[in-house]
Amino acid sequence: MEVLARIFRVHIYGSIHVAASVLCLVLMTYHMFQLHVYWPLATFAFCGTMFSYNFMKYDGLFRVKRKASRRVKLIVALSTLAVVAAGVCFFMLKHRTQLSALGILALTALYTVPFFPNQKNLRNWSGIKIYLVAFCWAGVTTVLPLVNADIALGNDAWLKFVQRFLLIIVLILIFEIIDLKEDDPHLKTIPQQIGVKNTKILNVLLLIPFYCLEFFKSYVDVNQLYINILLVGAVALFTIFATPTRHKYYTLFWVESIPIFWYGLVILVSGR
Repeated sequence: MEVLARIFRVHIYGSIHVAASVLCLVLMTYHMFQLHVYWPLATFAFCGTMFSYNFMKYDGLFRVKRKASRRVKLIVALSTLAVVAAGVCFFMLKHRTQLSALGILALTALYTVPFFPNQKNLRNWSGIKIYLVAFCWAGVTTVLPLVNADIALGNDAWLKFVQRFLLIIVLILIFEIIDLKEDDPHLKTIPQQIGVKNTKILNVLLLIPFYCLEFFKSYVDVNQLYINILLVGAVALFTIFATPTRHKYYTLFWVESIPIFWYGLVILVSGR
């Protein structure tokens, strides 16, 4: 059991779980637009996410020699392999996809690395984090697969982009509720500004446009409507039961599993 617990902690704190969520959203895009999965791009999204998140958490260990636990050393080693794999896959993408990926990478770098005179990155700018992260997730999981498949970014594509953007905003707000006691007051997160109760109300309200956007697609898939009802219900429950006293695994495992749950439902219903 101890070995399994260690593997689980590496899975969670090594950002493998969040990378799997990104991968599932990428695979959903291929499924919804009836495209064959281009695995170099899917691998790029998975490995790039894993490295990016770990670099944000353990960036000092990538630059200087510092004492670290075995788990952190393993995570740094896995992250190094991930960035190499992402680099190899990057050169297998089409030129326009590479340019789009570089744009998202630039935003990620601004979020992580302090480029400005006051040594602050965008992660420390009040009100910026939530939208930046949602934009990057939506871009990686929606825009990159379609651009690489030479699919025009028409109405359906942008509807999916906005839908993903809203979903990630909602999930981040659950994180911010859980992290309320630990977050620096200067971050001015939404729960800090409007309170936990109002944040929960906002979250549930955001789920309404998330669901309704499905009706504006050029083809409305009835199965997807049923699936999205289940998803909205699950996210609403996670929102309602979120409190600052919850264990970290509430978000780090369960909430971050929502995209995996969503993709699982899609595959289950489609029989593929």
